[in-house]
Amino acid sequence: MMWVVIGFALLALMYVLLTLEVVHRTVVALLVAGTVFALNAALRFTTFNDLLAGVDLNAILLIMGMMIIVAVLSRTGFFEYVSHTLLTKMRGSPILLIGSISALTALISAFIDNVTTVLLVAPIVIELCRELRVDPRPVLLATVFASNIGGTATLIGDPPNIIIGSAAGLGFMDFVRHLTPIAVIDTALLVAMCPIIFRSWFREYRAQGVREVVLSRVEVNRPLFRRVGIVLATVIGLFLLEDFLRYPPSVPAIIGAAITLVLARRWVSLEDVVRFVDWPTLVFFVFMFIAIRGIERLGVMDVMARSVTYIAPFKGAAMVAIVWISAILSAFVDNIPFVMAMIPVVQKVSVSIGCDPMPIYWALALGGCLGGNGTLVGASANIVVAGIAEKHGYEIRFREFMKYGMPVMIATVGAATLYLVLRYGV
Repeated sequence: MMWVVIGFALLALMYVLLTLEVVHRTVVALLVAGTVFALNAALRFTTFNDLLAGVDLNAILLIMGMMIIVAVLSRTGFFEYVSHTLLTKMRGSPILLIGSISALTALISAFIDNVTTVLLVAPIVIELCRELRVDPRPVLLATVFASNIGGTATLIGDPPNIIIGSAAGLGFMDFVRHLTPIAVIDTALLVAMCPIIFRSWFREYRAQGVREVVLSRVEVNRPLFRRVGIVLATVIGLFLLEDFLRYPPSVPAIIGAAITLVLARRWVSLEDVVRFVDWPTLVFFVFMFIAIRGIERLGVMDVMARSVTYIAPFKGAAMVAIVWISAILSAFVDNIPFVMAMIPVVQKVSVSIGCDPMPIYWALALGGCLGGNGTLVGASANIVVAGIAEKHGYEIRFREFMKYGMPVMIATVGAATLYLVLRYGV
């Protein structure tokens, strides 16, 4: 029991520091991970190697590989061209602009993991907003919200879905049939909410007026773009095949990054690419994984998971309880270990109340994925976008993210709850 109390204290300390923003989030992760190491040395609640095993190198290498590919792609002029094209097509309509970007992001995120999606889309958003002379942060937030919503639609869209699919024996089309409809509804709901939650940005946009954009001024390095485009398309194709070929997603990303560096050596130096990689964000992930692993080993996740069994006497209540508990906790705790801890709970709850476990699995998937929009640390894509924004001079603070993310999370999880009850609860 003492270890659980210590674990909850560590978790509270971490989020207090992240909320107060006394130091950079990477320093907070390092501090908590160091505390976990020290506690383990004193209490021996796990092994040093087990804590290191909590680092998801597959995720780290995937992000690094895609950062390298995107770094070279950014040197082709592609992002400037796309931003100018979008700006011209939208004809000065902010809702059309933010809606099209959100819908495109959600669609891409359904077939590529949401971290890779935001790595591709965020530079376009920043360049586009610079053309408009408006703050890119609201559009970046809408982009990351859409990526987390779109990731719920398929088996490969978000890591929690992969974990649930493996545990429950669910295939790609199972997720499409059961979760894609609500992902589409929630994406539309997000677009409808944007003029409300980003009111000041919409006023700023309209105040700028419609500016003429001359596309001929945007020069694209076509030879370099063709080379990088072929590599990127191949990597994306391999992402789609990973369910059948059984390799981790970091493999095509790292191989693609290596090939990109070789093909682009005439135009881009290795030093330029290395400077583009967001090292503070990668370091944050490493130590955050260690911190969460240590807190999990102290028994915090087990206590959270077991508490669900006391408030789920029948199927409808079980679905509602799990979708909301998963959403709220996933906003503050990494959703991957949480979903892992919740899977045996789902199995036990379905047996105890005598119902088909599938609807409860869908509730877990929706809560785990949609809950990531609640706070800056709720999903990996959130941290990546914050890192990209910071590199371009736009800081996204923990409290600012939560101010916009929580209403989106509550609205989309509310719609998901209604969907679950109407489709499976009767």
